[in-house]
Amino acid sequence: MSETNTTPATPSSTDAQNAKKTTGTTPTGRGMLVGNACILLATIFWGINVSATKALIPQWMSADGIVAVRLVGGCALMWLVSMFVRCSKIDRGDWLKLILGGAVGLFLFIFLFVTSLKYGNPIDISIIMTLPPVFVILIGVIFLHRRPSLIEYIGVVVSFIGAATVILEGGHGRAGSNNLLGDILAIASTLCYAFYLVILEQPTAKYKPITMLRWVFLFAAIPAIFLIPGMQDEGILHTAEAVPWIEIGFILLCPTFLAYFLVEPAEKRIGSELVSLYQYLLPVFATISAVFMLGDKLHWLQVLAMGIIVVGMILTNIGKRRRLNTSNPN
Repeated sequence: MSETNTTPATPSSTDAQNAKKTTGTTPTGRGMLVGNACILLATIFWGINVSATKALIPQWMSADGIVAVRLVGGCALMWLVSMFVRCSKIDRGDWLKLILGGAVGLFLFIFLFVTSLKYGNPIDISIIMTLPPVFVILIGVIFLHRRPSLIEYIGVVVSFIGAATVILEGGHGRAGSNNLLGDILAIASTLCYAFYLVILEQPTAKYKPITMLRWVFLFAAIPAIFLIPGMQDEGILHTAEAVPWIEIGFILLCPTFLAYFLVEPAEKRIGSELVSLYQYLLPVFATISAVFMLGDKLHWLQVLAMGIIVVGMILTNIGKRRRLNTSNPN
């Protein structure tokens, strides 16, 4: 459905503030539950995606090919869904955020992440993907003047200790062709993801997911189009085996299309800081999927570290809820 056929009212600043109060800023108990459930499912998809992507590279697809499929294919799915959903107009002041969120936050994030898996160890990469909470909190403190509570900081530290434990143990797994380069690219991708969460937090509170995501994916798909010409030599196009097609189908549908739908209501209900903290659970699901899909072995120390990560997540949830209830008692 085109924007000209919709009948939304452009929200005033007062309406936007009221909407934010009823969604992301002062979530109810049910809102917190829904928000946490949405981002948990998205994180599961992203964890499995690490192993699925690594399984395709380089035998069946190149890194550029996977990026093109995810962004161009994801854009097509977003616009297809938007034909059946009432979409509102985008305020003039939000266009720059959507452009930057798509071109930097989404395109560069996925491009750098997939390329890092070309060179690095999948478990190590999944551990590095726990860094967005640090970047989000730092961005919030430096630019948005946010002040997280002490227990939230403790939760971040506890989860980081768990993540560090996993990466020390995971280093004994299969090695990549250039682990250092893979790690550097992964760090850069996490910074892009943190940027995505922060810059789109306010638009997320104003628009329905499909209204915003179709434009974000469009601005991410434009640079991805230039990756398509090299795809004619992809191995997946010359095989009748079902497994690689199932893997790329999963990557397009779940961690790309569905996961980003889940991020929007999660960020609206629990905020970008807590959404980013779920990255600490990514190594848990990435490690489990690596055991089944790539033949990696799970050690007791990794299980212990995963438990520490979960404890950190619980502490952060408690800290954020207390801070919101204290600052907004009504």
